Amino acid sequence: MFIPHTPSETEEMLRSVGVKSIEDLFKDVPHKFRFPKLNLPEGLTEMEALAEMNEYANSNETVKGLLSFLGAGAYYHYIPAGVDAILRRAEFYTAYTPYQPEVAQGTLQAIFEFQTLIANLTGMEVSNASHYDGATATAEAGVMAYHNFRGKRPGIILSSAVNPQYREVLCSYLCGYENINIQTLGGDFTIPGNPDDLAAQVEDETALVVVQYPDFFGRIFDLTSIAQKVHEKGALLAVVTNPIALGFLKTPGEMGADIVVGEGQPLGIPLSYGGPYLGFFATKKEFARKISGRLVGETTDAQGRRGYVLTLTAREQHIRREKSTSNICTNQGLMALAATIYLSLVGKSGLKQVANLCFQKAHYAADVLGQIPGFSILSDAQFFHEFILKCPRSVEAINAHLLERDIIGGYDLGKDCEALANHMLICVTEMTSKDDIDYLASVLEEVSHD
Repeated sequence: MFIPHTPSETEEMLRSVGVKSIEDLFKDVPHKFRFPKLNLPEGLTEMEALAEMNEYANSNETVKGLLSFLGAGAYYHYIPAGVDAILRRAEFYTAYTPYQPEVAQGTLQAIFEFQTLIANLTGMEVSNASHYDGATATAEAGVMAYHNFRGKRPGIILSSAVNPQYREVLCSYLCGYENINIQTLGGDFTIPGNPDDLAAQVEDETALVVVQYPDFFGRIFDLTSIAQKVHEKGALLAVVTNPIALGFLKTPGEMGADIVVGEGQPLGIPLSYGGPYLGFFATKKEFARKISGRLVGETTDAQGRRGYVLTLTAREQHIRREKSTSNICTNQGLMALAATIYLSLVGKSGLKQVANLCFQKAHYAADVLGQIPGFSILSDAQFFHEFILKCPRSVEAINAHLLERDIIGGYDLGKDCEALANHMLICVTEMTSKDDIDYLASVLEEVSHD
């Protein structure tokens, strides 16, 4: 063990606490437990330790060494080198929560820029400073809708085409609320139907309807009609969205959404074995005081200089606990900064290009894979960069075969619904080449011949 203190420093500290030796510090611990003999290996030099850690790291299977067709909420996109270069600057990398705005202007400005970009991207009026991930942002949409109606409309309708993990987290957040009634509707799950099918289920007690765009299966539906019908019933519409898809699709705001949430991981954040990720949350201005988390605003000081402040912080640290509308978490500041840098670097045209590449490559993949004997594409609508591939045998067995050929296969939809057994959700991004898709097709043809 490396101990940074010199013997003289150690003696000085012992004198300060009134003991003569290190052993005296532990005299109240029973003798047999004080210095147990541990069966530890011999110590390693720094060089040896680094080599051993690298050996452990190299045993991991990642998208860096394998072809990946796995999405379902976490996606492999290209990250410009500038993102990491700026993100790792010490003033950003070590910054903490901006409780004291006067000493955190850089962090506050970065959050303000993030909010502006998210509002523009989603077509909404205000955005908060972020959440843990897309699932918790979705749950916060349910919390906000419940409080907006003061609990008098306790019904929440979830489309069965919303990410099942997001639905589960929302239910976990809200299960203890008074009279809460959460339902998952929309299709028999063989393939969930059009979001418009939910309209007939909206009642006078419904506070919120949650849909996904593109949905969990990659399909694209126009939400204008469902938004109108939900509003006719006096309820709110929340849209879970993929930010990359918004590079060339109509925004949820244009279609009448009241709340737009999603996972910001595709915006310059690596897969990282599942996190940390970034949840974004945007809404209409009329709901700004009910928005969860922080909201940074721009202002001027007494000398007329531009500055940034925490405009709204409806958290239990700042107001009475019973009036708090936010969860306890801080915003994902560093991840929000990564998304801000990414969007600033790629720009509007760059994001559109990324989205178009995902779209075109996914459709090429669907055309190729759908021609393999025993496989078929299952979709009743246009799709973005994910689609359902019906397989001739279990997805688990097929994915095991693919992994032997250095391919990470698609998501096994049978894990979430028995009716979708032998159905795989294939994901294609701009990182997937034509050769990659053709190679996947050749390996799947082996499966069809077995």
